[in-house]
Amino acid sequence: MRKTFILCTVSALLGGLVAIALYDPPDTEPQTQAQESGPWTPPQPGSGVAVRIDPNAPAPAGYEGLTPEERVGVAVYENTNRSVVNITTQSVQTDRMFMFERIAEGEGSGSVIDRQGHVLTNFHVVDRARQVQVTLFNQKTYEAKLVGIDPETDMAVLKIDAASEELFPVALGSSTGLRVGQRVFAIGNPFGLERTLTTGVISSLNRSLPRRGQHGTIKSIIQIDAAINPGSSGGPLLDSQGRVIGMNTAIASRTGESAGVGFAIPVNTILRVVPQLIEDGHVLRGDIGITRVYETEQGLRIAALASDGAAEAAGLKGPEIVRHRKRQGQYVYEYQTIDRAAADLIVAVDGKPIRSADSLLDVVENKKPGEEVVVTVIRDGKKSNVTVQLDADE
Repeated sequence: MRKTFILCTVSALLGGLVAIALYDPPDTEPQTQAQESGPWTPPQPGSGVAVRIDPNAPAPAGYEGLTPEERVGVAVYENTNRSVVNITTQSVQTDRMFMFERIAEGEGSGSVIDRQGHVLTNFHVVDRARQVQVTLFNQKTYEAKLVGIDPETDMAVLKIDAASEELFPVALGSSTGLRVGQRVFAIGNPFGLERTLTTGVISSLNRSLPRRGQHGTIKSIIQIDAAINPGSSGGPLLDSQGRVIGMNTAIASRTGESAGVGFAIPVNTILRVVPQLIEDGHVLRGDIGITRVYETEQGLRIAALASDGAAEAAGLKGPEIVRHRKRQGQYVYEYQTIDRAAADLIVAVDGKPIRSADSLLDVVENKKPGEEVVVTVIRDGKKSNVTVQLDADE
């Protein structure tokens, strides 16, 4: 039996009763507001970074009696917890049996990412929410506007109208060079318990996580063993310097509670996506114009091309329709068959071997419309390169 990946969503009903259940939202899409301001610049490292602990130096004031390892954990929390917010949502759910609507409350976590009031969280935390509120470390609560969403990476950016002196942005680090076994710290709001710190190590890197309610997977996921319980979704994953190296997004569990297998979106993905969400409200990705493929041991056989799409314009070939005529007595019948073997077999893109639809999307989705990719195909037993200029992914 496959493990069920349960994203960290908490519904609070009847004055605080917490129930962990599958979310069945109404058919309303969240509205996003693109910002009219200039390009977003991430906070510079230095603000909110935990102090460096020298194990051979005397304990600083307030840290007496703590081991060097304990000092690191305390410093990470004290320098970062004000950057973590509690997010509460309200949505309308329809009871399918009795056909009545009820208000459902949800909860999650987020990180302040600048002094303009932008807050980063998971898309699934605010998905279909009609009302979103953000509570800061000082217990002040603000109505939040949805600035941008990217379901493909489970990211959303909110904005609150809080004074800049109330906002303490996280320090964004890098997920390049992370190592299995590296110490990590997670801050979130599990079960409504505000700004809770859990610790652990990186268990694995470059994991894949199925997209919630969608086809495809989120790539390059960080696997950790720090407890990530419902309500902690959207909170930051930190290194021992208090720098954000990821955003906690999911757990692998059959019960809905942490079982020592959690997942985080790497900060390098965040740095690529968030500026587009703030500026445009969405992410614009390249589209190669191939709508369906068959996976084979040799590569991807094109099954269908988008009409007038990028691949068709570049000369890539899909299956051929073969028309036949057959005489039976005095009648002539016409029919057609599909020759799938006539379609191009994709074996590489930009020199990278391609064996699955996900590997093709990995290359294409990191490109912008107008950029080119070189597709290596086998056609009629011969290998050739075809240059495709990507369209916009609608």
